[in-house]
Amino acid sequence: MKASFEFRTGWLLLVAALVFLISPVPSSSGQGLVVPQGDVVARDVREMYDKGLGYLLKTQSDSGTWNTGGERGAGTTGLGLLAFLASGEDPNFGPYSSAIRKAIRNIIKSQPKSTGYMGPSMYHHGFGLLALAEAYGAVDETDLWAGEKHANQRSLGEALELGVRCAVTSQKKNPFGAWRYSPNTRDADTSVSGAVLMGLLAARNAGIEVPDESINKAIKYFTSMTGGNGIVGYSGGLDGFGESIARSSIACLVYAIAKRKDLKQYKSVEKYLVNNRSEGSGWTEYARYYQAQALFQADIEAWEKWNKGLIRKLKGVQGADGSFQGDLGAANSTSMALLALALNYRFLPIYER
Repeated sequence: MKASFEFRTGWLLLVAALVFLISPVPSSSGQGLVVPQGDVVARDVREMYDKGLGYLLKTQSDSGTWNTGGERGAGTTGLGLLAFLASGEDPNFGPYSSAIRKAIRNIIKSQPKSTGYMGPSMYHHGFGLLALAEAYGAVDETDLWAGEKHANQRSLGEALELGVRCAVTSQKKNPFGAWRYSPNTRDADTSVSGAVLMGLLAARNAGIEVPDESINKAIKYFTSMTGGNGIVGYSGGLDGFGESIARSSIACLVYAIAKRKDLKQYKSVEKYLVNNRSEGSGWTEYARYYQAQALFQADIEAWEKWNKGLIRKLKGVQGADGSFQGDLGAANSTSMALLALALNYRFLPIYER
């Protein structure tokens, strides 16, 4: 684990040094974020993102999570953590370093050693797992627990291994090879399964051992739920709950990140998303969060067009305090809106193409 941390940290420092050498000297004391691909991040995006992070920073509790509406748990804390990490600011010495550490500690504290489960549902477990995986190797853990003692105190690597074990154990109990709300549930849906599978894929990308069998079983479940027209069912078969931009986006994303673009089911959801870029009704922030990532992985030109519209929409609805209000509560809605915008930065490893 230490070698993995040193390798990833060394790589990030090398990239930062190269960016510094080739970047023009700024004309003012402030310096905007630089995207590794060399793209210029629009001023509207930077301003919205900074305001949104300001809201999350102000409303984060001393325990490291958010209590501003919506269901609290590892997922809510994880989404906020991801929003901070995606900004590109130094997670160890930047303005959000303290908030990042508080969030990491909160997620790990929620995880008993006996099960590795980060509740209160497998939704939360999946998003918590994803957040820890993106922090692993980027956050220096030397002083993560400085001055604090807790029964569940452990490293990011240990927490990730426990989280992966929980997800794999839950999947083995499930006849569908997927997940639903409880670790012991014997039915499944594509929404919860998408959250958990993305957590597993991120953990694998971070160097944590994830059985190929587990990934393959989950992908098989998604193929069974994907129609030839790109519509993805929710639970119980292809006819479950009709069309959903969110579910088609989730399927497209997991196929892409699992490197299964060869599948005919991937082709069908890719075509569906590119041809249906309008937003669905209900759970808008949740749909945007997945739609942004799926389009980015599927068709960069389609994403660029959709992203311009997204920036306009979010600029018009962001509150004066930097928050975004929605069905999931202010904290979750703000985090997901920011993460939909975060593709403009592309700093999170999971956002790479």
